[in-house]
Amino acid sequence: MKKKLVWVRSWRSALVLALVLGATTAAQAQSSSTAAGKKGKTTATAKAEQAAAKPGARAKAKASNKASNKAPSRSAKAPVRKASAGNGPRKRVVQAEPVRASFGHQFGLQKAEDALDLKSSVALVVDQDTNEVLFSKNPEAVLPIASITKLMTALVVTEAALPLDEMLVVTQDDVDATVGSTSRLRVATQLNRGEMLHLALMASENRAAHVLGRTYPGGIRSFVAAMNAKAQLLGMSGTRFVEPTGLSSDNQSSAADLTRLVRAASAHPVIADLSTSLEASVPVGSRQVQFRNTNGLVRNPEWEIGLQKTGYIAAAGRCLVMQTQLAGRKLIMVLLDSAGRYSRMGDAERIRKWLASAPFVPAAVAAPLPAKPLLAPAPAEKTLLGPAVLPVSLPGAPAALADQPR
Repeated sequence: MKKKLVWVRSWRSALVLALVLGATTAAQAQSSSTAAGKKGKTTATAKAEQAAAKPGARAKAKASNKASNKAPSRSAKAPVRKASAGNGPRKRVVQAEPVRASFGHQFGLQKAEDALDLKSSVALVVDQDTNEVLFSKNPEAVLPIASITKLMTALVVTEAALPLDEMLVVTQDDVDATVGSTSRLRVATQLNRGEMLHLALMASENRAAHVLGRTYPGGIRSFVAAMNAKAQLLGMSGTRFVEPTGLSSDNQSSAADLTRLVRAASAHPVIADLSTSLEASVPVGSRQVQFRNTNGLVRNPEWEIGLQKTGYIAAAGRCLVMQTQLAGRKLIMVLLDSAGRYSRMGDAERIRKWLASAPFVPAAVAAPLPAKPLLAPAPAEKTLLGPAVLPVSLPGAPAALADQPR
């Protein structure tokens, strides 16, 4: 009996020992798992947990969250990029702006066929001395002329005999009048009238052109009236100006009229020289700023250019006028409403090569567009600025963009 009791007691002891050992093993396993989890936490999280255990930690955490919401990190400010398919690099998606059609393209002028397949909707080449027409395409179409306007601005300033050494200052009025266009002439920039004229003709500087008009005796209103009076005097019956820079699509003319303007402007050596200058450096504030000619053809040795002017706004397309020496003749070349950044220069090269290889023919190579669909009365609110003419006026036409000649 004693042996049986000893055995039972031993069995019970063994059972208790086994249960104790199992509980100890489970506790150790749980402790190891907890330790591994703690190791996986970041240092910042561990510190946050320690701080949370202290009194007042919740209040500090709330304050920290508010501060982070008010001042997001640089990475939070960065625009979210859309992920591309697969695991490749992410690319930023940029939505393209719709292309605005010029007035000429709205009228379908570019559809007129010509022997040289020009990209310009309007083209005219005439002999400066004899008025012989060598090439013609829609020469009477009245369209916005963009910065070709600055030739008339220069002509009025020059013929007014205003002192070129008089110092002029760029003001906020000049900035407001040319809003939307780029300029490196800051408010308070001081240049003399000759330098302003140089930048307006060579680099198509809009603020410089507006300064020239604003400082004319009587101000802008008198200057615009003088521009229109000069146009009428030159026989530019289809031409109208409303401001001196060309940023407005209401500044309009035809290729036929512009040949008269180029002829008159080329008679003044100062306009011819400044418009064909390659580059200029002028003081703007405490530094010298370099400007370059907007017409790359003046650097081409195959061209002998006596006067030139480029222009661009969306309503006008790319424009170019030049007085040049080709095939032993002084020629006036007008290209309007050209599509494409370099197409007007390409068209000029096509004409130059054609004139070098083909005999001169005074006949037009493209039928002119009928005048009636193009002409409409000028807006009533503009008629006080100068003589009434008949420019193009399109309801709902695209607004003029900043002048960015190239």
